[in-house]
Amino acid sequence: MSDSPVSTLAARGACLLAGTAILFGVAGCSSVRSTERAEPYANQEWMQSGANRIANLSLRDNLQSIRRVQSTLYKRNPREWRKSAPSMEEATQRAWDAVLKGPPLPELKGATGIDAIRMAFDTGPQGYQGDRVAALVYGWATMLKQANGDTWDQTMIDGVNAENSFRAARNFEISLWLISSKTGPDGQPLLLATEISERGRNLVADRELSKVVARLDLLAAQADEKYRRAALDFGQNWIMGVVMPFFTLVPK
Repeated sequence: MSDSPVSTLAARGACLLAGTAILFGVAGCSSVRSTERAEPYANQEWMQSGANRIANLSLRDNLQSIRRVQSTLYKRNPREWRKSAPSMEEATQRAWDAVLKGPPLPELKGATGIDAIRMAFDTGPQGYQGDRVAALVYGWATMLKQANGDTWDQTMIDGVNAENSFRAARNFEISLWLISSKTGPDGQPLLLATEISERGRNLVADRELSKVVARLDLLAAQADEKYRRAALDFGQNWIMGVVMPFFTLVPK
């Protein structure tokens, strides 16, 4: 004797509730599992979309990449940090205080973004005499902020500017080329970075700046897709939220 429609629906409802409980259980377990890249939830996250969160994480990783490049450049070019502080650590902190807190580095005379980067590589008769590494860090970081919607922490009222992100990626590529090729008046490299020799391999600048370029290009592509995907995302969400539950009630 076959089951009645009522009993079939009841059984399927019980299975659905059991499946939901299992999913919530799995979610609960995963929420307390720690990873090396995990961060605690912040109140600000309730005002962020998934795209905002990805942009903020990319910005965080890009800034970390810049810190690694800065450390390498200071170690290989100690004359630069000596222009601005008694120690490498203090020079590093001075640059990031200017980036994140202000005031800007006075020797840059208000230059930010690509203008600060240009100053870092200026070797003319009246060229830049300050800490070139600090100028690069300040230029890179302010350029990243501009590409991130001119904010360090996006919310739903912000967004990645696709054009700014694309341009920033190209400027990082140019920066990497200049670091490896620009020479001073004496014909020597302006900044030592990449090294492949008998002493070993130092490719930190190449590796980390290439990561920054890749992240910025991905964000630019995502921003370009945002409006094109808006209608499709709305339709998909409506189908999954409204139509799909009815299909689960249809006997098979």
